[in-house]
Order: sequence, then structure tokens, then C-alpha cells
Amino acid sequence: MLIEIDSSSGFCFGVTTAINKAEEELAKGSTLYCLGDIVHNGMECERLREMGLITIDHAQFAELHNAKVLLRAHGEPPETYKIAEQNNIEIIDATCPVVLQLQKRIKKQFTANPDAQIVIFGKNGHAEVLGLVGQTRQRAIVIEHADEVTRLDFTHDIYLYSQTTKSLDEFHAIIDYIQAHMAEGANFQWFDTICRQVANRMPNICSFATKHDLILFVSGRKSSNGKVLYNACKEQNPHTYLVEGPDEIDPKWISNVNSIGICGATSTPKWLMEQVADRIKNNYNIEKK
Repeated sequence: MLIEIDSSSGFCFGVTTAINKAEEELAKGSTLYCLGDIVHNGMECERLREMGLITIDHAQFAELHNAKVLLRAHGEPPETYKIAEQNNIEIIDATCPVVLQLQKRIKKQFTANPDAQIVIFGKNGHAEVLGLVGQTRQRAIVIEHADEVTRLDFTHDIYLYSQTTKSLDEFHAIIDYIQAHMAEGANFQWFDTICRQVANRMPNICSFATKHDLILFVSGRKSSNGKVLYNACKEQNPHTYLVEGPDEIDPKWISNVNSIGICGATSTPKWLMEQVADRIKNNYNIEKK
């Protein structure tokens, strides 16, 4: 039997950069806070906590003074930077460059036409989306699913953007619907702001899922990207199971399979996928590719 780890799975560039910055600061021995979980993976957060990283929420951040705080790859709204300046907080900004560019585009569009509908295809409450909505003084409209597009006013201008990790297919379905319903005289523009490093994982991981009898998808259950990719794997291979770590492997899954594929989200560390593979290899005498 064979076990293979998907070479395209694991941290995206933005997450890798954020974690590297955290490790560099912690290596200096100074106290470092992180505003929110640095990545939506509990085991990686625990690893960094053991190194000294202190995770705080926004309420705690507002009460903090004279400290050093890392902003994760998801980005933050303008209000966060104002509080940091007022409280003498040194910001270690690890906002993903793709997210940062998107924030700037939305802010520029809002400034130019504040009465237009700025629409963001994304998950309500997600850290990245909160940062994007913050560029519009909380006036942007968030659409989580394509069927919510009916909420829009098609007689007024619409500017459509997307959270960087959303589904490209669903984004285009939203575009098609808006284009078909816009009233005469109203302007509609859309901007493909989905990160290609993330979007390209969908076809890659779907192909990978078909190559093995069993797929173990390693991801934190809070990961938005993880949910999307896991469901895609499940559609291609019904023998796909989500695990947060090696302790969640059910021995019943392993019986009567000739090959096992291990893959994960953009928030899944390579070392964790390796741990899952090693657990199977050591317990079930399977060759690791």
C-alpha cells in the first residue's frame, strides 16, 4: 500500500510570511501578541503559543498599551491602526500583499463613489472580510452565497469584489446574475480579486483526490478555505475524511485500501500532514511516497 502527501497543499505565501515574521520576533525574546489566530489551524497556533506568541482578541487589543502586536495575513480595518497609534502599539504587519492590494482598491473605489453599492463575495465575520468592509466605513454589502445576490439594488451602480480565498466558479455565477439583471443606466463593474495561488489549488486537489482509494484532508475546522477544498475533495472521492491531526484517524478507514492521499488547506502546515502520514505508516506498515 502507498501513502502520498499532495505537494501543492500547505501554507500559502501569505500565511508562510506571517508565521516567519512571528518566529523572527519571538526569537528576539520580546513579548509578542497576535491579533486573532495567526492561522486557522489549532495545532500550528499551539506550536507558536509554546514559543511565546500570545493571541488576543480585538477587545483585549483596545486595552493594550506600549506593546508589540502582529497583524496576521488576513488584514485589518483602518480602526485597528488608529487604536495602535493611540495606544503606542508597535505593529508587525503581516497582511498578505494580495489582501493589502485589495483593501487599497476597495478604499479607492469607495472614496471615488461612496453612493455606489460595493459588494464583497465573502464570508460574513471572516477576518479578511471585516478588513475589506472596514475600507468602506462598514457600508459594503457582503454576499456569502450566489443565491444572496437578489438582495442587491440593480437600479444603482454595483462594484463587485471577492474575498481572496473564495470559489472562482461561484464568483462567476454571481457576475452572470448581476449582468443579466442590471437596469438600464446603472453601471456594473467586477474585479477578479481571488488569489490564484489559492484558486489553482481547486483543480489540483480535485485531481489528487481521484488518484487514491482514501483521502485524509488535514485542516482546522475553522478554516474557510479548508471547508471549500475538503468539500471539493469529497465530491471527487466520497472516501474523503477531514482530520485536524493524527489522533483523529479512524482505523476503520484504513482497511481494504491500496493507496492513501493526504492533502490540506492553505492554513495546514506541512509538518502536520507529515505527522498524519507517519502515524499511518508506523501503525499500518504502509509505504510513504
